Amino acid sequence: MPRQQSPLWRPSPARIKRSQLYEFMQQANHRYGLELTDYQSLHAWSVQDSATFWNLVWDFAEVVGEKGEQLVLNAANTREAVWFPEARLNFAENLLRHTTTHPAQDALLFQAEGQSQRRLSWAELTEQVAAIRAALEHFGVKPGDVVAGYLPNLPETLVAMLATAALGAIWTSTSPDFGADSVIDRFSQTRPKVLFSADGYRYNGKLHDTSDKARTMVAVIDSIEHWVQIPYIGTHRLSPNDKVQHWPELLVRHAGQPLRFTPMPFNAPLYVLYSSGTTGQPKCIIHSAGGILLNHLKEHRLHCDISPGDRVFYFTTCGWMMWNWLASALASDATLLLYEGSPFFPDGKVLWDWAEKEAITLFGTSAKYLEAMEKQQIHPRDHHYLGALRTLCSTGSALAPEQFDFVYRRIKSNLQLASIAGGTDICGCFVLGNPISPVYRGECQGIALGLDVQVFDEQGQPLLEQQGELVCCNSFPNRPLGFWGDDDGHRYDAAYWQTYPGCWHHGDLVALTTHGGIVFYGRSDTVLNPGGVRIGTAEIYRQVSRFEQIVDSVVIGQRWHNDERVLLFVKLADGEELNGALKAAIRRRIRSQCSPRHVPDKILPVADIPRTKSGKTVELAVRNVVENKPVKNIGALANPQSLALFRDLPELNE
Repeated sequence: MPRQQSPLWRPSPARIKRSQLYEFMQQANHRYGLELTDYQSLHAWSVQDSATFWNLVWDFAEVVGEKGEQLVLNAANTREAVWFPEARLNFAENLLRHTTTHPAQDALLFQAEGQSQRRLSWAELTEQVAAIRAALEHFGVKPGDVVAGYLPNLPETLVAMLATAALGAIWTSTSPDFGADSVIDRFSQTRPKVLFSADGYRYNGKLHDTSDKARTMVAVIDSIEHWVQIPYIGTHRLSPNDKVQHWPELLVRHAGQPLRFTPMPFNAPLYVLYSSGTTGQPKCIIHSAGGILLNHLKEHRLHCDISPGDRVFYFTTCGWMMWNWLASALASDATLLLYEGSPFFPDGKVLWDWAEKEAITLFGTSAKYLEAMEKQQIHPRDHHYLGALRTLCSTGSALAPEQFDFVYRRIKSNLQLASIAGGTDICGCFVLGNPISPVYRGECQGIALGLDVQVFDEQGQPLLEQQGELVCCNSFPNRPLGFWGDDDGHRYDAAYWQTYPGCWHHGDLVALTTHGGIVFYGRSDTVLNPGGVRIGTAEIYRQVSRFEQIVDSVVIGQRWHNDERVLLFVKLADGEELNGALKAAIRRRIRSQCSPRHVPDKILPVADIPRTKSGKTVELAVRNVVENKPVKNIGALANPQSLALFRDLPELNE
């Protein structure tokens, strides 16, 4: 793995000393008599004495609640440790506590395609949460009940979640571009008592009515006792009855109610999030209120340097964990910016127009979005003033080295670029940025504080500067409580704990660098294995993305003559042809920049590439189609019809 000698960005001494991470490090030194001087020494201490570290995170972030005396039980058991067993708190109370200090300031801004901007102050947000909490209580919702949202990224979605959490109930959500069957696969497992839905959503200049899909869910899922419809696109208003309620009427009916917060145990369920479900029925992952709160406070304040008054944006839907991550930024006294619609409508400048207008300080997006910006030659640095922007976060897939170059050349040069990685499994990150360390091309800045992340070979031996499996070898507060309905823990153990006993196995192929950074090579369950040599798919994607003629691609391994061969499928730009010259150029580049083993045996054109709702390529689904195996849950895909393009291709038998 090549070593990068000089960083793309290095924080100034003044920026380091202004950061919350630096302040946290000084508090640790003062309180515990330490001599922490940099991120590496801070991380080492946070792992060696993790209970003390998480205790300081609680105090530093001024968590509202009763901590208790016991910090962790059975700490040495990574799988079974229980954090803050005596603690009681309320998640919503911690997110809304800043209302008392500046009620008139913006808590959130909302922008949708072609619509005027909406604002909610802290006081207005709190008033709406109080009204919807009272409505839920009137519906008979109790702590531990499930409330579901089939919703766009609206202010009402955030209000409904906070009202649910204030009551001590459990929130679960999907985005409205999911089909009815896909949502039923999820909600029929968690059995919500109340369903919130909008009448539709906006995308790419079109209105999409979802009322019929929501009606189907209510008819099929018999646990739903109350259905609340939120008017948004104005296409379909349901007639009220004993089950159907309208959001505006609920706000009026319960206006003026005081907001009460139900204290809950630290490890009480808060969220149920869902795996993509492309290999079977989606896993329903249960996350705790205290674990999510404490971990997100750590990630926001220490790793992302989110401070009071900051303006935080992440392009996400309510079916992706980054929506939950974004919502938690309220606990750091930040203003949230919610966007609903396509990031390229009416053009690719729309999000950057908003970033300039509202002085966004943290801009969150995906690697695929940055790649699309580069190919469309959208250069914010040339036409936007981004003086407030300090941090750009990217997640969803590996950020190629070339995208690092693009960010610093075409967006902003003085910027912390944080390529972050974790997942729905922990509703957080194993790998993040930090504001006091350099950024190196192609590398995530480092391992998350408090987490003993290592890289193992297949025998469980640690590796440095070699590709291996990402594992976590200590316990952490935001470890999921388990899977819904998996009472004996069998599926949970199989998902994370059986490969390396005593260590969390995450399923990413990565390498540690001499800088303490991490390079990602793709999911280990989609690793290519021609001739017995393991190859990460991200290495091939990085090279293919350099061709202007190609707008998307997917690479898989196909069993062939007692071995495996590499197949590359490419989606071409309009007017382009996959001729012999282009195929030869692709092969030359992959051979020279990767290795002969990486070179595809076949390169085939397809009209579309299947992706999940959150934009991730689904290599396993494509491989199953090519090998004539069933794809168990096509409802998890944004474009399931594209799978048919890979079926019965004659070239696959040659």
